[in-house]
Amino acid sequence: MGVLGIGGLFFRARDPEALNAWYRDRLGVGAGCSAAGAGEPDEWSWQTLGGPVVFAPFKHTTDYFPADRQFMLNLRVSSIDDLIASLQAAEVAVETRAEWDAPETGRFARIQDPEGNVIELWEPPVG
Repeated sequence: MGVLGIGGLFFRARDPEALNAWYRDRLGVGAGCSAAGAGEPDEWSWQTLGGPVVFAPFKHTTDYFPADRQFMLNLRVSSIDDLIASLQAAEVAVETRAEWDAPETGRFARIQDPEGNVIELWEPPVG
């Protein structure tokens, strides 16, 4: 099959410019951003590192994310504790739960962007 990976994520926003700035400033995501070790940023795309991507439709009755949302963005991260600290310093509410974390799946936290979209932060297990 010819699919190599996800080429983009496109969604509606009430204020696209402000939301772009929030993702860039808080998470280093979006046009002109580059993950550490991913090379030089490109003006219109976000340079990422390869790794696992979970693509999974959920039942419409799931309570894994809010019922009024059609999707939840999951971002693979490193140093989740440092990221949580920087988000909290920027007054972004961060939710963690011990039951979300497991040695075989990694560690998780959740935040919301300014428009209420749920973002799951995922630090995969080492190894």
